[in-house]
Amino acid sequence: MNHLRRTLIGTAIIAGTLCAAPALAEDCPAFLDHDQRKLHSTETVNLCDIAAGKPMLIINTASHCGYTEQFEGLESLHKRYADEGLVVVGFASDDFQQEADSEEEAADICFRNFGVSFTMIAPGPVTGSEANPVFQAINEQSTPPRWNFTKYVLNAEGDVVHSFPSKVDPDDPALIEGIESVL
Repeated sequence: MNHLRRTLIGTAIIAGTLCAAPALAEDCPAFLDHDQRKLHSTETVNLCDIAAGKPMLIINTASHCGYTEQFEGLESLHKRYADEGLVVVGFASDDFQQEADSEEEAADICFRNFGVSFTMIAPGPVTGSEANPVFQAINEQSTPPRWNFTKYVLNAEGDVVHSFPSKVDPDDPALIEGIESVL
């Protein structure tokens, strides 16, 4: 159904001019083509709708972790590279028993405490056989997260081209170089 919706958008007419649509369904890897519930919301987002044909930075997050302050740096990356096409998506996870007791508390930490404006996905597994489909694909292409705030840089085709462990801060030159390599 989602694939059909995006496939029907091939061209658009804007002010009488025929224009190519930004990205077609075939530009989007199947593992992104799932409705994901946003953190502490009834709204869903299909990552193909926001990231087809764009590079991505995907992070597994937790709200009660020694690395939680990285939300601030991740938000800075989002703001710095959004105009160049980078899509930042955080996946809340309790795989390492560091998530808040409620989604409301997790959302408060992300959105109020750190001003996160990039897409945050509701808590779910990022490791093992029950992992979110996005992380199932990431885990096949790269090393599965061993802890919270593992960062994955994906190119516009959806390939993991770089991964960084939790201890790598968002302002680390290696992460910046990895991001810039896919823009």
